[in-house]
Amino acid sequence: MVNLLMANPDPTVAERVERDTEPAPSPEHAPLYTFQVKNLSVWYGEKRAIDDVTLHIASNAVTAIIGPSGCGKSTFLRCLNRMHELVPKTRVEGTVLLQGDDLYSNSVDPAIVRRRVGMVFQKSNPFPTMSIGENVVIGLRLNGVRNQKFLNERLEKSLRMAALWDEVKDDLHKPGTSLSGGQQQRLCIARALAVEPEVILMDEPCSALDPIATAKIEELIHELKAQYTIVTVTHNMQQAGRVSDYTAFFYLGRLIEFGPTTKIFTNPSQRQTEDYITGRFG
Repeated sequence: MVNLLMANPDPTVAERVERDTEPAPSPEHAPLYTFQVKNLSVWYGEKRAIDDVTLHIASNAVTAIIGPSGCGKSTFLRCLNRMHELVPKTRVEGTVLLQGDDLYSNSVDPAIVRRRVGMVFQKSNPFPTMSIGENVVIGLRLNGVRNQKFLNERLEKSLRMAALWDEVKDDLHKPGTSLSGGQQQRLCIARALAVEPEVILMDEPCSALDPIATAKIEELIHELKAQYTIVTVTHNMQQAGRVSDYTAFFYLGRLIEFGPTTKIFTNPSQRQTEDYITGRFG
């Protein structure tokens, strides 16, 4: 199996990968891209985690990043809002454009990038000393917003968008940690939405949730893509098939294949992609 996975590609593979790094345009017009990632490589010290990845991410769509553990999925995701820089001895080469803006320009403040690109983590992380309401608006308060009417309006709007308002509207004073696991994850999504980002990144947001809570998060992702570009990392092949419009398969830090999810799951171009999706390795 190792020899199969590492076999030399046929002469057309490189051409197909390059072609498939952009979502297929519609007959009338090409999709708008929220991110344009070009020749991105990332090192943690001497270890190369991402190897020369080029990938365009369509706006108002869900892009799933799949691949085995340690293949660079989460590193790639964190490069989209520069959170990987919080790890010591990290080095980046290449370009990441957000709506045409170079996120790695020396003139760009990482805090501004993270405001434009919100993130939801694998483990829900409500602030334990804050109420449900304060958990949602803390980002606005940290950005200097003091108008209580505005905060209350944004609080309700964000919780409604996260499909949580009806469940917590009478308990906003209670600690965020008093909620169930699925509710806590939706609370964290509401917190990300409150500052009105352009993009939402999700790093395995359902991995610690039961099937009912997972279904609610997946339904929420489907609803949110009307207003946001969403990029999600998942180990769950069925979930990637259900929620995403495009899928990128990573292996050993390299982008093996990218395209519409229906094509990736039904007619992949690469043998490695097929082997992973069908469970032959991973």
